[in-house]
Amino acid sequence: MNVDAIKNGIVIDHIQAGQGMAIYQFLNLETLGCPVALMMNVASRQMGSKDIIKVDGPIDFDLNVLGFIDPGVTIDVIENEVCVKKYHPSLPAELRDVVKCKNPRCISTVEQELPQIFRLTDRKNKIYRCVYCDGKLD
Repeated sequence: MNVDAIKNGIVIDHIQAGQGMAIYQFLNLETLGCPVALMMNVASRQMGSKDIIKVDGPIDFDLNVLGFIDPGVTIDVIENEVCVKKYHPSLPAELRDVVKCKNPRCISTVEQELPQIFRLTDRKNKIYRCVYCDGKLD
């Protein structure tokens, strides 16, 4: 399978096999007006198999949330067909409208217009807590 080189955009690499579609949907990549390639179960020496997403166009959102969704991903920033930056997103300090609080007594489950906000309280153990009820994200 051949996928054209990217002129200006990003490559999300080292996605855990089978998780590419979830990331594609989470980032709403179907709404972009540029070419997007989702490759699943690609052979990998390190991982056995992996998924890859290539976006040939501008991205207007924070990709650091991928550090929460799949901490093993690598993001390559491509400009003029050259990788100008490669990084592993770290766990974001705050998650806003990424996940919902599961505490039925939390104000955010009753007041639907409130943003769902979780703050990283323990980086080592990857623990996030709801800012409204202090409920732990599972």
